[in-house]
Amino acid sequence: MSGNDVPVRPSGRLTRRNAIELGGAGLLGVGLPELFAAQAARASSSTGPLLRRRIKSCILVFYYGGPSHLDTFDMKPDAAVEVRGEFGSIATSVPSLRIGEHLPHMARVMHKVAVIRSMHHGMRGHDSASYRTLTGRVPPVGDNQNFGELPNSFPCFGSSLSYLWRERPQSVPFASLPYVMNNNIINPGQTSGFLGPVYQPLRITGDPARLSYRSDDLRLVEGVTSLRLQQRRQLLQSVSGWDAGSMATGPVAMSTHYQRAFDLLGSGRIRDALDISRESESTRARYGHGLAGQEFDDNPKSKHRAELAISRNLRGFNLLVARRLVEAGVPFVNVYDYKQQGKNWDSHASNFEYLRKYLLPAADQSLAALIEDLDERGLLETTLVVAIGEFGRTPKINKTAGRDHWPDCFTALLAGGGIPGGAIYGASDKVGAFPVSDPVAPDDLAATIFTLFGVSPHSEIHDPAGRPYRVAEGRPIGELLA
Repeated sequence: MSGNDVPVRPSGRLTRRNAIELGGAGLLGVGLPELFAAQAARASSSTGPLLRRRIKSCILVFYYGGPSHLDTFDMKPDAAVEVRGEFGSIATSVPSLRIGEHLPHMARVMHKVAVIRSMHHGMRGHDSASYRTLTGRVPPVGDNQNFGELPNSFPCFGSSLSYLWRERPQSVPFASLPYVMNNNIINPGQTSGFLGPVYQPLRITGDPARLSYRSDDLRLVEGVTSLRLQQRRQLLQSVSGWDAGSMATGPVAMSTHYQRAFDLLGSGRIRDALDISRESESTRARYGHGLAGQEFDDNPKSKHRAELAISRNLRGFNLLVARRLVEAGVPFVNVYDYKQQGKNWDSHASNFEYLRKYLLPAADQSLAALIEDLDERGLLETTLVVAIGEFGRTPKINKTAGRDHWPDCFTALLAGGGIPGGAIYGASDKVGAFPVSDPVAPDDLAATIFTLFGVSPHSEIHDPAGRPYRVAEGRPIGELLA
């Protein structure tokens, strides 16, 4: 287990280096090469000891609001009714493992999944808990709700990898879809933090009704067409002797960064990955395409039923896009599952109704589909799937048939990447309130993810003042890496 939840406060001040990064229009009219170069120049790389790389990619599915561990993957059938709740359990593909009755698709694939039942931290607000889980760090402001993104925020995992791999010729090292927004404020923990704008994820938005996904980062600025972009590329080559495949230094030291900028703006492969109309109807249906909620509404023309269908499509299609992005070579993809019909996993009231009707059916189908699809395509061995919320829910059901925030014990699922399927790591007490063995903090999970990528947790990232910080403060979960 890692150390106490003590805030670390990197500097957020504006330096000359920051000003250089944020300025300039550049030959492309977008300033991307200069931005890439300035970021790459920041501090020397320190990657720690070399480790064996076991995965090429990671898909992190984040269930914003906090799913109830007690009604899904850590049920307590022998507890009092005010703890165990309304749901029964079902058998899974692992003889010793039973999970919630509303997870039949996941029950079929649990032999490919490891369950961590001893996740914990000390943050009780959504913002602070999300930050804690997505960065592996304690928020600079401590346990505080609605604080938004801060200049001295630590980066999320994908941004840290982008920074450590900044010399690699990857146009899109990190993508996310979509951001969690509260009152038009980005929920903290989803960004590059103090690493700066070049390490932000490629942000993707979607319209499942039109099978359409897009990213504004892939759009050329006004007046710059694809033809003009290619002409500028040719001009740059003729003027500077720059070669797209060159790794030269000196007069053409910017070649790597111009290459990355051109690749991003002209990335047909990424655009194709966002076009899910290229997938067969059967594949889209596997992830959740079709009429959802029909078992709760007998009227096929009902607006409510239609809203359920669109919502279910979005949840499933987000994971389908994530698989397509991995196939297109994107190493890290965050998928945020946070709102359906105005509902999220924050079930303070009507917990069982919301789980049964709105939340579990689509989450169950889409996550199982992702795991099976990756496996059938030969990608699961080199792709880690992580499914987690910012916390769990209270053991005792409240007066409105809901469960409240509970970071003291919750679950996470890991699949692929050589993680032993069917494993159960850690345990909670008889009411699911606290870990009783092998507690795991978010920083330990972070260290495990980086280790699977072949990145030592001792590798360094640097704040705007050049001060070093370990990429992960925790310890890898050795039993899951054996």
